[in-house]
Amino acid sequence: MKKAAVFLADGFEEVEGLTVVDLLRRAGAEVTMVSVMGTCEVTGAHKIAVRADRCFSEMNFEDQDLLVLPGGMPGTTNLSAHRELGELLMKFASEERKVAAICAAPSVLGKLGILEGKTATCYPGFEEKLRGARVTKNRVEVSENVTTSRGVGTAIPFALSLIEQLFGREKAEEIKNSIIYGHSC
Repeated sequence: MKKAAVFLADGFEEVEGLTVVDLLRRAGAEVTMVSVMGTCEVTGAHKIAVRADRCFSEMNFEDQDLLVLPGGMPGTTNLSAHRELGELLMKFASEERKVAAICAAPSVLGKLGILEGKTATCYPGFEEKLRGARVTKNRVEVSENVTTSRGVGTAIPFALSLIEQLFGREKAEEIKNSIIYGHSC
């Protein structure tokens, strides 16, 4: 079974975090919502309270296939401030394991040097924080082991890309069709 950890911090963009959790679970992944706040209670950028599955300190990340950072403010700032998360992301990147970030959160990867030599995208205005990256305005960028995306409006394509990477194109198409994404009414 494929496993993914989605990191939640106070001020995270709810749509970006929960869309990824929902669609990956539909695809059959074991997804753990991980709080970096020291408590499982996390409040999103739009005051939606979410109970994470685990706190960061309770997790063993060795068997994870994917680490995901939702954006939002001040969620991205809170993720960036979590030293152990930064170390974990750098470890995954150095081992060429999958990391993904959407909206403002690719700036966390940029700060850590993970985007060096990669193609990446982000929420408008954060481009200069993607240190060392070739920045595009595409909805989703997959560059080796790193996936980035632009924001709330790209959360579904972002999640579908992650599904395709973990389970293949057929599963991504199955999930896309099951949620009636991209179909005319």
